[in-house]
Amino acid sequence: MTSETETGQTAASAASAEALGYEQARDELIEVVRRLEAGGTTLEESLALWERGEELAQVCRRRLEGARARLDAALAEEGGAEGDGED
Repeated sequence: MTSETETGQTAASAASAEALGYEQARDELIEVVRRLEAGGTTLEESLALWERGEELAQVCRRRLEGARARLDAALAEEGGAEGDGED
């Protein structure tokens, strides 16, 4: 069972991850993976690293989806302007 303190820490961690830009989240995710692959951590540390990695991966995914949506919108707008025949 998760304690109230752990739940608060998880929420704070997720909030801090959301505040990161794509590059920052990606770089931290790379470091988390490196630490997990290196081993030498306790089970609790490994689980905490895994959870942080999941948060960071979600941030990266959302940032990339947002960038993709902006590109799609810009391309659609450009395509619409070309189709107007206003040259």
